[in-house]
Amino acid sequence: MAPFHFGKKTEDLKAPTCCGDSVHKVGESNRLCGAEAAKEPISASDAAAGGRVCIKVLGAGCRSCREQYENVKAAVREMGLNAEVEYITEMERVMDYGAMSMPAIAVNEKVVSMGRVLKSADVQKLLKKIGIA
Repeated sequence: MAPFHFGKKTEDLKAPTCCGDSVHKVGESNRLCGAEAAKEPISASDAAAGGRVCIKVLGAGCRSCREQYENVKAAVREMGLNAEVEYITEMERVMDYGAMSMPAIAVNEKVVSMGRVLKSADVQKLLKKIGIA
């Protein structure tokens, strides 16, 4: 892994390779989820109207980050949301979000929580607070 992408073209770093799954597995190297592939972030009003929400758990692959990923999946399942949940462990991609502490949660490309492992109920409250419910 080249730390500063020396010798790599910008197109190679941003190539979309989404598999189309509703939930990405730990360690998969998918670049974009369904919402990103559409090149249009989904607003809270679109999500309420039946649009797809993209939730990403950003982490280093540690136990706390995996626990956060499971809690987010549980919250989405309990709320019955039409949401895609992705777990990102590639530090290059995590740094693109500007999250300074892990685990972090990004909803529709905006970091909404970082540095704390939220329980499923707390994730549900957070999603309701930002208008995704």
